[in-house]
Amino acid sequence: MDGIVITGRGVVSPVATGVEAFFDALLGMEGGITDEGVAPCGEFDPEVVMTPKEARRMDRFAQLAVAAADQAADEAGLLGEVDPARVGVIVGTGVGGLTTLQAECKTWLEEGDRAVSPLFVPMMMPNAAAGQIAMRRGLHGPGFSIASACSTGAHSIGEAARLIARGEADVMISGGTEAALVGLCLAAFKRMGALSRVGESRPFDTRRDGFVMGEGSAVLVLEREEHARARGAHIYARVTGYGASNDAFHITQPEANGRGAVEAMTAALRDADLAPADVGYVNAHGTSTPINDRVETLALRQVLGEDGPPVSSCKGAVGHTLGAAGAIEALACVEALRRGALPPTLGLEDIDPECAADHIAGAPREAPDLKVALSNSFAFGGQNATLVLQAA
Repeated sequence: MDGIVITGRGVVSPVATGVEAFFDALLGMEGGITDEGVAPCGEFDPEVVMTPKEARRMDRFAQLAVAAADQAADEAGLLGEVDPARVGVIVGTGVGGLTTLQAECKTWLEEGDRAVSPLFVPMMMPNAAAGQIAMRRGLHGPGFSIASACSTGAHSIGEAARLIARGEADVMISGGTEAALVGLCLAAFKRMGALSRVGESRPFDTRRDGFVMGEGSAVLVLEREEHARARGAHIYARVTGYGASNDAFHITQPEANGRGAVEAMTAALRDADLAPADVGYVNAHGTSTPINDRVETLALRQVLGEDGPPVSSCKGAVGHTLGAAGAIEALACVEALRRGALPPTLGLEDIDPECAADHIAGAPREAPDLKVALSNSFAFGGQNATLVLQAA
């Protein structure tokens, strides 16, 4: 996939809002996980970026997405510089407006039909974030929302890149968002046995016992390179490869041989016309669950070799942000390429021998010659996505 560049970046995360502060926090080994075992965007105030009325009409997942998209679109200089008919939006979510769903279900059960808000559906529906962003900017290009659980953000960026490559848009606002820190969702994941019992995220560590739920959003502006250069836009990195696959094995567990992850990574490298040896860094899916981390490591060895490139996971710092994870992690790759520095995996102290790799732990690592980064996202449902990002 040639000629797709990144000209805008935005993020709201548990460790910081704004790209520079976010990556500084990752390099500084700052964690966003609270003593309660969740990772909220504690400093986020929607009324900083929208009116109180607008905030009341959006679920939190859409508020986060609008805030991240505003950062990215403003940085890219989209206002007045592009044809709105050629700009689209793909911003996905794993579960949509759960804050609204939980609140309105309670209202309905306690007070009946007439007490339910007429805004319930527009606030809850998964495509609300993409719709709000498009309306806010008056964008008439391709627009929709992808929902593929924890691969949503990566799928959204990959599919946006393909739309540009096919000539259906010049610019795409793409990414993921999630705000699922509500009692019902936390209880469901707890009952499933997916959450850490001790409230700690320790990807690839012998003590890992499940993930910690986080919330947030990351958005990238993708653009046809010729279009970006014609208007003098700054290029931060390139999206050169995208691979997707399905385990077709189990609704919540990866196949033990890592086949789906192998297929996604292989397809992404093939799309980028790169060899495994070209990869200089992997931002792993690395959820801190016993099975996922082991299977992902096996897949990495099969694709990149036993002596593969450095690996780290953002989830030790920001938790598992579900539908936003792939976009947040792609952004971390963009910044690693741009700054020549690799963020460590927070909480990784005792590497599981079954997860042996060149893990970045204890401190960030300088990588001034980094040219190619791989970002992995592997989801419930067996739906996998890998992005290849290259230095500008």
